[in-house]
Amino acid sequence: MVRGLLCVALLLATVTTRAETWPDKDWAKGTPIEGPAVDALNAYAFPRRDDATRQGIRTDALLVIRDGEVIYERYAMPTTASTPHLTWSVSKSLMATVLGVAYGESRFKLSDPAARFYPPMKQHPSVTMADLLHWASGIDWQEDYEYAPLKSSVVAMLYTRGRADMAEFVAGMHTARAPGEAFRYSSGDSNLLSAALKGMLGHKAYMSYPWDALFKPLGIHNATWETDADETFVASSYAYLTARDLARVGLLMARDGRWREQQLVPKAWVDFNRQPFDHYKAGQDEAMPGGHWWLNRAVQGAPRPWPDAPADTFAALGHWGQALYVMPDEHLVIVRYGDDRDDSYRHNELLKRVLAAVQP
Repeated sequence: MVRGLLCVALLLATVTTRAETWPDKDWAKGTPIEGPAVDALNAYAFPRRDDATRQGIRTDALLVIRDGEVIYERYAMPTTASTPHLTWSVSKSLMATVLGVAYGESRFKLSDPAARFYPPMKQHPSVTMADLLHWASGIDWQEDYEYAPLKSSVVAMLYTRGRADMAEFVAGMHTARAPGEAFRYSSGDSNLLSAALKGMLGHKAYMSYPWDALFKPLGIHNATWETDADETFVASSYAYLTARDLARVGLLMARDGRWREQQLVPKAWVDFNRQPFDHYKAGQDEAMPGGHWWLNRAVQGAPRPWPDAPADTFAALGHWGQALYVMPDEHLVIVRYGDDRDDSYRHNELLKRVLAAVQP
């Protein structure tokens, strides 16, 4: 009887314990998913493309990692597995992850004023690093692109008045409300974080820091991150990575900042990234903000933004359909690159179909 119980216990342990696979130079291949649910996923993500009008869902890359192994991968030309793709605002979450390494090195505290590291922010002396990470600096900001370009702060920062020194442009803007009191999505806040990191490190160390601190330890060797004329990384917009390389960042976050035996980013930092911002109001954006990541959380009676995905799902999201989704309990990391121009793509629809496709 005792022997029988022991066998059952060992069997249960075998079933519930998942092997921990990590990518080396490349990702390991798992058992590819197939069947009608995969056909439905392909039909949604990769419909016939109309390059003349650029209408409809236009997926450039879709990659699904389960338990550290590739189980689905598809691309639409000209994007391939070796193409570093523009991530747009996924860059913001990448900067937050780089800052997580600096946080683990005790280079700053969340309560530190940004002006401690970036002197032009003395015009906004009460804005803390946490405020910037919550997109809650209180700086008057208009995050519009195609819909109101003449009034857009972000268009002015990236392409006209502010493009030579983007952080200085943002720091010179007026305050609209007290910092930390309200969420207001701002690419400017993200570029102030980049400038603050530069102040912590000094120019020379800063220029290689994303690679030294994050990319190289993860095995990412082909990342590009553009700077402005002041040689500050454009943390809001201009990082380029392959889908496979961006998935490495997702796996790091799925495993609470640990990469193999190294705690590359403190777990406390990942917890902060995944902690909802207290002053967010339902409907202000497509998902709930955490610490420069997006969360699938219900708020003030409103449902989760992606109701068919688990509540622990969190994501890095970018313009025209760029996305890195992390589902820790499902052991899934999903990268989706796109060229969507008409707002037809839906995060929840893709996630629902991926989850259906990966079910045993």
